[in-house]
Amino acid sequence: MSNCEGCESQVARLLVTCQDQSGIVQAVSGFLYEQGANIISLDQHTTEAYGGKYFMRVEFHLNQLNAKKQSLSEGFERVAQAFAMDWRLSYNDEPKKVGILVSKEDHALLELLWRYSHGALPCVITKVISNHLALKEATERFGIEFVHIPVPKDEAGKEAAYAQISQEMVGNDLLVLARYMQILSPTFVDEWQGKVINIHHSFLPAFVGANPYKQAFEKGVKLIGATAHYVTSELDEGPIIEQGVERVSHAYSVSDLRELGRDIERDVLARAVKWHLEDRIIIDGVKTVVFD
Repeated sequence: MSNCEGCESQVARLLVTCQDQSGIVQAVSGFLYEQGANIISLDQHTTEAYGGKYFMRVEFHLNQLNAKKQSLSEGFERVAQAFAMDWRLSYNDEPKKVGILVSKEDHALLELLWRYSHGALPCVITKVISNHLALKEATERFGIEFVHIPVPKDEAGKEAAYAQISQEMVGNDLLVLARYMQILSPTFVDEWQGKVINIHHSFLPAFVGANPYKQAFEKGVKLIGATAHYVTSELDEGPIIEQGVERVSHAYSVSDLRELGRDIERDVLARAVKWHLEDRIIIDGVKTVVFD
């Protein structure tokens, strides 16, 4: 495959969730063999030795994949029905579309845009929406559309703003909150369930709310961190994707903690977004299974 022209465009990924039972791996790999596919990687996890919940991620190459997508999907449905699988296929030649929401802080946004501009995020970033104008110029320098949608404080105004944001984001596969300092409306969250990733500026569940680094400083913590998670109706309680921590000491000021925290936030959010784009994450209730 190393000398195969256009090989990347002929790569697909299959995610599977079902009750653990004998024959799953054989059925999946046998089906792909019958299709003429070559398995690049296969990762699996089960919650129990017997009778648990089973998760699988398979990445494979298939010549003339584009012409075979429909037959591939229809054929696998028969395998899926035999094992009562929840499953989905995705393809390298159909990169996910991503929209970003941001407020005034630029570190998380610029990290994503920089990685995207260097080809490190396999997606199409369609636009950036903000409730402020502060990052308009920085966004447009990357050739990305910037849309300003203020969010009023009254409930009716908020609902109208989020309806407008949702309409602007139609067609996107993922929304990323790159330090978007607004609480999303329940209607918006329901509409985008499982498709919104947030970066929380602390190591959840510690220091939820305002001024987390001041809270950490006052508690004399020895570790600070950041958490990337999917957004749910419960504030900052969504399934965790990735976390990062760094050791600190009594010598760190609130400013020092905040600066280090921003570094952690950038890396943690970028990893979480990349894993989502590469279909490495399966949401399992309030948790996630992440295949590295």
